[in-house]
Amino acid sequence: MPRAALEVADIFRQHGEAYRAEHPLPLAQMKVMRAIETCRTATLGGHIEQCSNSHCLFTRNAYNSCRNRHCPKCQGLARVQWHENRQAELLPVEYFHVVFTLPEQVTELAFYNQEVMYSILFRAASETLLTIGADPQHLGAHLGFFAILHTWGQNLHFHPHLHVVVPGGGLSPDSKRFILCRGRRFFLPVKVLSSLFRRIFLEALEDAFYQKRLQFHGPTAHLRDAGLFHDYLYAMGNRDWVVYAKPPFGGPEHVLKYLARYTHRVAISNQRLLALKDGEVSFQSKDTTNLINNNNPKR
Repeated sequence: MPRAALEVADIFRQHGEAYRAEHPLPLAQMKVMRAIETCRTATLGGHIEQCSNSHCLFTRNAYNSCRNRHCPKCQGLARVQWHENRQAELLPVEYFHVVFTLPEQVTELAFYNQEVMYSILFRAASETLLTIGADPQHLGAHLGFFAILHTWGQNLHFHPHLHVVVPGGGLSPDSKRFILCRGRRFFLPVKVLSSLFRRIFLEALEDAFYQKRLQFHGPTAHLRDAGLFHDYLYAMGNRDWVVYAKPPFGGPEHVLKYLARYTHRVAISNQRLLALKDGEVSFQSKDTTNLINNNNPKR
């Protein structure tokens, strides 16, 4: 792939130092910026690449990559390897694509408590699938699956949700046979999944509050009060939580290919960048409020 006309690294090199001086950043974020700034430059040293064909004498000098998972230029090979590894694990059965989404009000709290909330999200989704899957009224089997966390939506707004790829069946309680779903187009009832997911998540969130593992800033600052937090949990418990569960269009290979594009990609990739002018960056994102889904530049 040819080098993009404008890269995130270019922006960091031109404005990173001034931005860090004006906006103190956590050490982890400063390390990421530094890695992106120095990626494939003389700062990291270099190596000689040579054609593997014994009849070809072509060689070239190449700078080393930073290999930081947040770097827009360092995830191509890792993405391919991830896709190949997951594809090798597929079983010869129907697969389902399940998505667990947090309500907007919970997303606000997640923004200031990402480590805690993401852990709860993974655990709640996992317990939900294992519990409902093991119920004899539904499947009566032990499920296996893998989950991918996405933290932004198509419009690049903060939108944490979990993509789960699940085979259409699981091992029997005695582990001696594989129990298939009752129909190719039906996995588990989404209303049941949604209700249990909501309960498990909110119970874990309440525990995190009383264990003082949560921070409250900005629009969530008022939730420091135990009474108001209890009211918040009650309100969230009376909302519908969205769990999407359908067979992946085109088979499991299709959903793997879709997820592989996001497992090793940052939100603002080099390909999204349009221009850097007068200290402002223009980039593309999908406007989900537009039914035509046009790509509109944002600053």
